[in-house]
Amino acid sequence: MQLGTSLTQFKEFSHGLDASMRGLSLSNMEEVRLVHNSFSRQAMFEFDSCAAKKDDDVFHFVSYMPIDGRLYELDGLKDGPVDLGPVPKTADWLDVVRPVIERRIQKYSADEIHFSLMAVVSDKRMTYIKRLEELQRSLEDSDMETSDMSTEINELQLIIKEEDEKIHKFKVENIRRKHNYLPFIIELLKILAKEGQLVQLYEKAKLKSEDKAKKDTKRKEKQLKERTAK
Repeated sequence: MQLGTSLTQFKEFSHGLDASMRGLSLSNMEEVRLVHNSFSRQAMFEFDSCAAKKDDDVFHFVSYMPIDGRLYELDGLKDGPVDLGPVPKTADWLDVVRPVIERRIQKYSADEIHFSLMAVVSDKRMTYIKRLEELQRSLEDSDMETSDMSTEINELQLIIKEEDEKIHKFKVENIRRKHNYLPFIIELLKILAKEGQLVQLYEKAKLKSEDKAKKDTKRKEKQLKERTAK
């Protein structure tokens, strides 16, 4: 992975700092703050955030990385990296980390949804473009085009086009996610109230929500009985 200018400078600056000071330095980094805030949802109202209490759940990222033949857990709430053992040279590090992640997930109940599993991977589009350029160079050097080479080039061009469409779709989703819809919602509520439909729609939504809550309760009770029976 190639770091940009900002992260390279931060890495050099924080090289001799401990974990807490490095985290503090990162939180004060203007470039990171701007990027982070650019993905926050827009809102008409600002609320004062309360500090987490001792018994509150604190959500944060826990990362797993293979470094110099060892598997490390990187948890911002711990003093430093946790060495989870060696990664055999003949093994895929994902096979080593998989049971570690599974044991962590098993600590939660079956219907727990307060965690997500993500992977940082290379840009597939760049991989396809690199392969396409290699084939095109080979074609120019040899001045001979085989059917297999032509087929692969066409497939790669199609795949790259699909990846471009995905990237465009993601950009549109991000724009929609960050857009402030509250003015539209408030104006819609005003119109519904003016036309005498707001209370009726509210009561209908309330009944639907209560019905869903009852079904969820029955489902959880059923799951609990099934686990108890086992």
